[in-house]
Amino acid sequence: MLSEKSYRTVEKEAESEYKEKKSVFLGYCKSVRTEEEAIRFIEKIKSKHRDARHNVYAYCLREGHTKRYSDDGEPQGTAGTPILDIILKNELTDIVIVVTRYFGGILLGTGGLVRAYSTSAKQAIEQAEIITMTPCTAFTLQCDYNQYGKISSFIPQAGGIIDNSVFGAEISMEFHLPTGSKETFCKKLADITSGSIVPKEEFCDFYAIK
Repeated sequence: MLSEKSYRTVEKEAESEYKEKKSVFLGYCKSVRTEEEAIRFIEKIKSKHRDARHNVYAYCLREGHTKRYSDDGEPQGTAGTPILDIILKNELTDIVIVVTRYFGGILLGTGGLVRAYSTSAKQAIEQAEIITMTPCTAFTLQCDYNQYGKISSFIPQAGGIIDNSVFGAEISMEFHLPTGSKETFCKKLADITSGSIVPKEEFCDFYAIK
């Protein structure tokens, strides 16, 4: 069953670069839904930067309320934990962040490491763009050309998003709207079409709302 709760994650895979006393920190961020996806992403970044001194990571998932991190050789509490803290402070989930460090020859100290990994994580999140995922119901309906203008205007007014329209003998429309508003939507749609249009409920899933 689909959860009724919205959640925050990131929209796209992104990367950032941050420099501190000649050390280079490359931040990588991605939305994932399972631990397997998170691990695959971590391994991909590690493979890409095999020559780096450290590939630190943290991820947080709705699945099993999972939270994991690794300092990957950095002093305990100076790398993976700060990244996870940034994830939690931004109230994000279904997200993985990897920060690759190329050592510049100058020690940063405990405070410097925490600051650098935190900053890199923040910048990667900014590049990936935070979005809210809301439980929605997807619908289809068929209407004639005389009804199309009224219905295509009503759907966004009611908080829905039209995903596709196919124009044939009739017009077939695909759209989704927040699950919590579907009953009110269907009643109002029946009112404006005199009960001639009954949308068919297809499936439920999470959709992004920025």
